[in-house]
Amino acid sequence: MSPSKIDRRRFLKQSAWLTGATTLPGWIAPATAVRGGEASPNHQIRLGCIGLGTQGTGNMKTFLGHPEVRVIAVCDVHETQRRLGKATVDNFYSNHDCAEYRDFRELIARPDLDAIQITTPDHWHPLIALEAARHHKHMYYEKPMGWSFRAAQAVRTAVHANQVVFQFGTQQRSGGNFRFACELVRNRKIGRLQTILVGVPGSVPFPDQPTEPVPPELDYELWLGPAPRKPYSFERVRPYTHRPNESWTRNYSTWYHISDYCIGFIGNWGIHHLDIAQWGHGSEETGPIEIQGRGTFPTAGMADCALTWQVENRFADGVTVVHMDDETSKQHPLQKAGHGHGILFLGTEGWVHVDRSGLDAEPKSLLKTTLGANDTRLFKSDNHHGNFVDAVKGRSQPASPIDPSVRSDTIAWLDQIAIKLGRTLRWDPAKEDFVGDAEASAMLERPLRPPWRLS
Repeated sequence: MSPSKIDRRRFLKQSAWLTGATTLPGWIAPATAVRGGEASPNHQIRLGCIGLGTQGTGNMKTFLGHPEVRVIAVCDVHETQRRLGKATVDNFYSNHDCAEYRDFRELIARPDLDAIQITTPDHWHPLIALEAARHHKHMYYEKPMGWSFRAAQAVRTAVHANQVVFQFGTQQRSGGNFRFACELVRNRKIGRLQTILVGVPGSVPFPDQPTEPVPPELDYELWLGPAPRKPYSFERVRPYTHRPNESWTRNYSTWYHISDYCIGFIGNWGIHHLDIAQWGHGSEETGPIEIQGRGTFPTAGMADCALTWQVENRFADGVTVVHMDDETSKQHPLQKAGHGHGILFLGTEGWVHVDRSGLDAEPKSLLKTTLGANDTRLFKSDNHHGNFVDAVKGRSQPASPIDPSVRSDTIAWLDQIAIKLGRTLRWDPAKEDFVGDAEASAMLERPLRPPWRLS
């Protein structure tokens, strides 16, 4: 099905609620929807991929290699990225069947689609998810939740109301070392947990850029979407690729460090390790009650996200999660064995550190621990993408479902607000709001550029 074959009047009517024109009543998803609807054990999941940068293309290639998935459509506002995505899919299947879309709403409206992959810049994540949930499409949702804390709440409500499978892109939950470290902590193999140190990369500064003509291959209006209107420059919308004849590349797209599109690495990278801290702590259904910290921000240039930070998140059980950038984390007085990046769980009888390079612990014997029949065992997934497929087909739960995902993502937003305001904040995890601080509460949401809105 090509975009031209979609009835435009029907499509615009279906999608009007997202752009703010009207709100249409939805239907209640049948109980089978959470098991993938038509995605019976013998049915290939028909997947559409939205956002085709390096991360999106990588995820798509992983799904292409899964025998129970059929990628049938791709979407990107960059024509070059979109065409490359279609070519990748067509070459894999040795045909020309993959449909390509500029507008995600047209892809999601396809009745033959079971699930989508959301790998756009962060400011688009919630709106795409809301449209997908309304159409009862399951979603593999790249982290972080996106635009604001209130937007994350809206996504959570929609996922539950429409009974769709949600898998967050916190793939460390499907890593054996991360699971084992959390099991050691949950079973008190390091004694009573006292403190968790979390270190992640900081954002980077870069200078203002000259205004440039919008290239014809880019739908810049749709790229901006709910974000404030700003003049186009290559660096603002920079994909992972570099300019022709350019001798250097960045490790990350520039928009990661501009608050119009991303919270910065305090959240975009922070969510990975904060999620593991929550998992090991066993606080996935709650959050801190007091937040206090400091941070530094660029004083000039296009990038404006936090460069360094140190925030103490104190929980009701006495545990403190100290969230820092890597360089600050290396200097923390409780840091062990030269670590900085990663998650360090500190207990009364030892410690365990985990990151993507491996495990470390004191005493070292912890690394050889064999958990017994009476020990707490955490959900096991060895393949994050494969686990999503299994969840859609009703074989298992997702490793990173919506509720703990929002709780972990919340900490990043609390920490961002704390370093912006520079004062101690009180948080009510049950009400999900600050206590007696209207200024802080107002920062939990942000306006969307008309006509886009959350409901």
